[in-house]
Amino acid sequence: MKIVVTGSIATDHLMHFPGRFAEQLLADQLHKVSLSFLVDDLTVRRGGIAANIAFGMGLLGLRPILVGAVGADFADYRSWLIRHGVDCDSVYVSEVAHTARFVCTTDDDMNQIASFYAGAMSEARNIELSPVQRRLDGVDLVLIGANDPMGMVRHTEEARALGIPFAADTSQQLARMSGDEIRKLIDGAAYLLCNDYEKELLESKTGLTTELLLDKVGILVTTLGKDGALIRGRGLDAEIHVPVIKGVQTLDPTGVGDGFRAGFFSALSWGLSLERAAQVGSMIAALVLETVGPQEYTVQRDEISKRIAESYGDAAAEEIRAHLPV
Repeated sequence: MKIVVTGSIATDHLMHFPGRFAEQLLADQLHKVSLSFLVDDLTVRRGGIAANIAFGMGLLGLRPILVGAVGADFADYRSWLIRHGVDCDSVYVSEVAHTARFVCTTDDDMNQIASFYAGAMSEARNIELSPVQRRLDGVDLVLIGANDPMGMVRHTEEARALGIPFAADTSQQLARMSGDEIRKLIDGAAYLLCNDYEKELLESKTGLTTELLLDKVGILVTTLGKDGALIRGRGLDAEIHVPVIKGVQTLDPTGVGDGFRAGFFSALSWGLSLERAAQVGSMIAALVLETVGPQEYTVQRDEISKRIAESYGDAAAEEIRAHLPV
């Protein structure tokens, strides 16, 4: 299955605040917040939504095609992704801007306050999908992740025009978009992915209920944090709820949703069911959560099989293990 992954490519600057943001925020003073958090740790990691998802797919044995805009400083990052199975031949390199930067502080409750500098990502609107499709002699799915908003619109419109099924994954860009813009990005999507907060924000901005959303998209996947993931769709007899992996040792939530998407779409490309896909997604999300940085985990076939058996049963482990890289 040829999966094109579009979205941000960035460097992550991750910090830890030894406390709780909630204790520093005064409900009646939120209109004039002026705070500085003294952090006790800083790590710099490779990141960006599209790159994180593509990295995970590569670890699972796929050959995802990464599409996004970067700066000339991307050379080492490119080599890293290529070594981990990612096709980077369609990455656009800016002549003037640096690769995007994500700066994020996480507190002891795993809440996060972050800023994102777009940099070269703003030029993603210059990328066309039709040359990518020609180079690959066809594309099976385009995942449209958070990116330059105009780039997201362009890629969505191109996917429709080219007749390529697409997955809408607006995530962080929901905050910047109007209801009309969001509707344009999700209408006709084969998959719509969001977490529970993003789903509520999406519905609030668009005025769409869950039922109306399901009239516009094929499959709606909502991740629920510690409560797992919920899958709904027009063609499904019932909702599918998949709990999280048992025994997760939480270190850093950055990129957890990207890990879920990497596992979910990898499993679908193997021909597995939506339930199995969500189980693989939850497993990869757990691996991300247990490391600092979104691309610092490894995929160990025996470990994954064991943990899936413990969480979802032997039948699930046996079916999934058959597709895991040795």
